[in-house]
Amino acid sequence: MSPSSSSPIPVTLLTGFLGSGKTTILNHLVRQPELADALVIINEFGEMPLDHLLVAHSTENTILEMSSGCLCCTIRTDLVQTLRDITWRFSRNGQRQFRRVLIETTGLADPAPIVHTLMTHPQLAQRYRLDGIVVALDLAAGNATLDHHPEAVRQAAIADCLLLTKSDLADAEARRTLLRRLDAINPAAPRHEARHGAIAAGAVLDLGLFSAEGKVPDVMRWLHEEAYAADAPHHGLAHPGGHGHGHDHHDHDVHRHDDHIRAFCFAVNDPIPVARLAAWLEVLRSLSGPDVLRVKGILNVEGQYQPLVIHSVQHIVHPPVTLPAWPGADRRSRLVFITRDVSRATIEAALQSCLQNDSGQEP
Repeated sequence: MSPSSSSPIPVTLLTGFLGSGKTTILNHLVRQPELADALVIINEFGEMPLDHLLVAHSTENTILEMSSGCLCCTIRTDLVQTLRDITWRFSRNGQRQFRRVLIETTGLADPAPIVHTLMTHPQLAQRYRLDGIVVALDLAAGNATLDHHPEAVRQAAIADCLLLTKSDLADAEARRTLLRRLDAINPAAPRHEARHGAIAAGAVLDLGLFSAEGKVPDVMRWLHEEAYAADAPHHGLAHPGGHGHGHDHHDHDVHRHDDHIRAFCFAVNDPIPVARLAAWLEVLRSLSGPDVLRVKGILNVEGQYQPLVIHSVQHIVHPPVTLPAWPGADRRSRLVFITRDVSRATIEAALQSCLQNDSGQEP
């Protein structure tokens, strides 16, 4: 059965720093039935494109190779042209032959420009939607990678799912240290151990607000606000027979890149006045620069029964989406933030100021 041409095509980004095992993971993923009707785009960096020789072809015409440069550097040319053309290049009798797209990026790539293209390009925004950012991180070398490469910290911070690799090479202390760091960088992203690259496709698919089948949006899973509570237990590492590690407080090295990352959630009790909604969204846009890495939220707008969902990745703010109904009895506006050198107090003060009426009194 051919995929529907009316609903946006879900796109999964698979990224991770150099040597994290992305291609090995991709090898395992494309062999699984859930990705039998996926089209995979591989981006490579360098003059000798060898990575594609290691990628398994699950079905004919599923692998596209992009070897003209780093994906984030050619975002307005190679990727746009590829995403624009694949819907007719990989079709039969006028019917698209793939249901989703998986993009493996170079280890040096910042996923944000890809997200920007998917959300804003006039020829792509209505055709595709971001399903999730999946980041591979080496358990053995991950601490050193985060210490020396701020781009690796950004990748981990904006991830919807973290795949931890090379567990056979990591000692217990390296594992504990890395998991503690991830508690601070991105407490809400589920973590899975990918032993020798093996991971169930279900762990990396349908990570967004909507599933590929267009089911009722799973707001609670997507927002996962409880993970940002100060006393939230560390959810650990998911692997067969494994157990979560307790959260340990530890002294911070001021020179570590991830010490600048903050993750928090807060709620607004009163409905947001319609007259102030535009100001509220504008404040979010102004805050969502390079130092506000990820924002997710559900808003209660005065006079409206249906909630409004907002989402941004760095400076890219997705147009608000109205949901059919609230996911539960809690009708407060709730937002989660992951920032770099931007405090919770700064963001709360900025948002609160735009809710004050002309007399200076809160609504």
